[in-house]
Amino acid sequence: MLTVAVTGATGAQGGATTRALLAAGHQVRALTHRPDSPAADALRSLGAQVRHADFDDRPSLEAALTGADSLFAVTTPFGTDTATEVRQGTTLVDAAAEVDIRHIVFTSAAHADRGTGVPHYESKHLIEQHLRAAGVPWTVIAPAAFMDNYTSGWTLDGLRDGTFAWPMPADRPLTLIPAADIGAFAALALQRHDEFTGLRIDIASDKRTPGQMAEILATAIGLPVAHQEVPLAYVRTRSADLAAMFEYFTTAGLDVDVTGLRRDYPEVNWHSFTDWAVAQDWPTLLSHTPTPQ
Repeated sequence: MLTVAVTGATGAQGGATTRALLAAGHQVRALTHRPDSPAADALRSLGAQVRHADFDDRPSLEAALTGADSLFAVTTPFGTDTATEVRQGTTLVDAAAEVDIRHIVFTSAAHADRGTGVPHYESKHLIEQHLRAAGVPWTVIAPAAFMDNYTSGWTLDGLRDGTFAWPMPADRPLTLIPAADIGAFAALALQRHDEFTGLRIDIASDKRTPGQMAEILATAIGLPVAHQEVPLAYVRTRSADLAAMFEYFTTAGLDVDVTGLRRDYPEVNWHSFTDWAVAQDWPTLLSHTPTPQ
């Protein structure tokens, strides 16, 4: 049995990893800067140990990590900026190295090592480079586009009006993955650390065009849904970072070997976009108040 420290445990990727590890019989230390939050209480109810940790407070990280076997590390620039993400990510890696964590699984982004020019991909690549040099056995898993993002933000707002608003042409394929599959793959890498140490693996569970996604969503929701291409110029007014990402999706493309992953790691129980879409509680999601514009 492993004791795994999980950052971002109250978020999508960390939460999915926590659940997968607990289901496999391992101990999880859920690291959060808000240990008294409802999300932290939910993790306790699943059997996780909740520990206070702050990315900007290295002693708190070292205290929370001491005695753990492994670390699942997730970082984000959203809510701060990419410079903060890099600083916090390198601090986390250094804290883990200081307390002799035996294996770090860092979740990055597919193609982040390919010079995409996407700011939040480049920041993750800098953390990857620091991780490789830290002297701790490491694995990088790099998820494709998140299916779960379609249940929030402008995409969910559009679905309320029967529109799948997405900043890509209807016929341009995109590789996709739900948080549950990221968590399952992370748990696999943590449990089979000898096999995964030193590997960087782009991961995705399906490949669909926006046109196909609109059709699948229409079936899952039970209402007509039509794809509408959101202009990149509009996205750029909201976020230059996200606009750069969607431009990369459309031009270079986010290619991941979905077939090979399904063949080599069947125990992940990969979910297709259809699997994911039909499992969502669309009546509840669509009934909520739209996001303010």
